[in-house]
Amino acid sequence: MDTNALKAFVAIVDQGSFSEAAEALHLTQPAISKRLAALENQLGIPLLERSQRQIRLTDAGARLLPHARRILDEVHNARQALQDQSGEVSGHLPLIASHHIGLHHLPAWLQQLSQAHPEISLGLQFIDSEGAYDQMLRRTAELAFVTLSESMDQSFEVHLRWEDRMAFVAAPHHSLATLKNPDLDALSAYDALLPEAGTATYRSVSRLFLGADLPLNLPMPTNYMETLKVMTGAGLGWSVLPVSMVDASLTVLPVPHQVSRLLGAIGLRGRTLSPQARALLEIARKLRPAAGAANAR
Repeated sequence: MDTNALKAFVAIVDQGSFSEAAEALHLTQPAISKRLAALENQLGIPLLERSQRQIRLTDAGARLLPHARRILDEVHNARQALQDQSGEVSGHLPLIASHHIGLHHLPAWLQQLSQAHPEISLGLQFIDSEGAYDQMLRRTAELAFVTLSESMDQSFEVHLRWEDRMAFVAAPHHSLATLKNPDLDALSAYDALLPEAGTATYRSVSRLFLGADLPLNLPMPTNYMETLKVMTGAGLGWSVLPVSMVDASLTVLPVPHQVSRLLGAIGLRGRTLSPQARALLEIARKLRPAAGAANAR
């Protein structure tokens, strides 16, 4: 079974179209179609149902897909074994980072990586953590630096984790900032500026309010922490932000509840990391925030 044909098949499924699969693999659309046709002819059964609007897996295609991914992962692992033998730390390193980690942690790590190994070329995608998990399953990157999910798929392996402590905050001129001992009941009377439902931060805060049987007013959710910080500093509501982001534009509210989240680096289980990915992880281990940090291998 030709691995190039399997790669074309997987790319069509992941990208959802022949044209986007061709672009992802740097091929022409006829070349992608030819590779899929050759695979289907070899197996003697159609793998995809084609229509003008969408592409769907046939039953045979659905059965083949996980095997195709494992075969391509083993080809990848074989190449990494040969690269390890050479001792070189070079080549392309595709990464995914959440916007917060990409702004506040990753730049220092990448600076050290490029200084130590200038032969590495980086490919970096900024995606919210929830979207990063989907992209990793599509093998678009070796590592993703994300907020770790409580319901993470078993396909993922956590290579690094650390605690990101958070604080309830408001603008210095906000009414909540004048309260000596603000509680959840006081906060529930004002708009909350938080990430969207489904994010780790929202779930942590939402559980507190649900437990207290209090409403949580969320008029304009956004997953961009920097945007939340600016809106909070403008007095549009209160928020829960990483302690590392708090500055003079914000006042920490002494709410008697602790909120934190786990950040980390994930890869795909059973897929060998390249020397350049391992070099970045080693730098991240040394430079990550010390509080609450713990390795997971």
